[in-house]
Amino acid sequence: MSSAAQVKLLPVILFNAAYMLAAVVGAVVQGNREFIFYIVVMLVLISVIGAVHRSVRLTTPLLWAFSLWGLAHMAGGLCPLPSGWPYNGDNEVLYSAWLIPNLLKYDQIVHAYGFGITTWACWHILSHALRQPDGGAVRPTFGILTLCAAAGMGFGALNEVIEFIAVLTIPNTNVGGYENTGWDLVSNLVGATIAAVIIRCRYRISR
Repeated sequence: MSSAAQVKLLPVILFNAAYMLAAVVGAVVQGNREFIFYIVVMLVLISVIGAVHRSVRLTTPLLWAFSLWGLAHMAGGLCPLPSGWPYNGDNEVLYSAWLIPNLLKYDQIVHAYGFGITTWACWHILSHALRQPDGGAVRPTFGILTLCAAAGMGFGALNEVIEFIAVLTIPNTNVGGYENTGWDLVSNLVGATIAAVIIRCRYRISR
């Protein structure tokens, strides 16, 4: 990676380092074993995204989008709710907060956003790896975008597996039950679909 590229990435790196350090301190102070587990998972994911970036050069907006997702995830598990704020679950943290009582939770927004971003990243990778039969750039067709959305949802399902591991190994998690898992998957679908529609619309506008 060139020196100019490293300088361009420095704000992203510092941003991620800052919120991860704050998350580590917060989890240790609160004695939150569940989130120490998630912090380890986050560090692995950041390393994976770094490896992907070195291979396919993710765009700066995409890297910032992933960074904001990481911040939203860390804040969701560690930030306590104001007194009287409606929530669903055993822990009064941001992840449990109702944004619209009994209809929309913070957790669901983070899921939709995160796996929408993942769908975007899958399109970015495919668009750089594939070519049309005539050698031209691949277009975001319905089939290609369906694959990208399915990949985004697949990574969302992997996230549910990680949460299941947390449930099996750590007592008193804030993961939630079967219904919560179902809504997480629905949120992933919504986010992936919105991302695919935006990619398609941007392509049509650019034409």
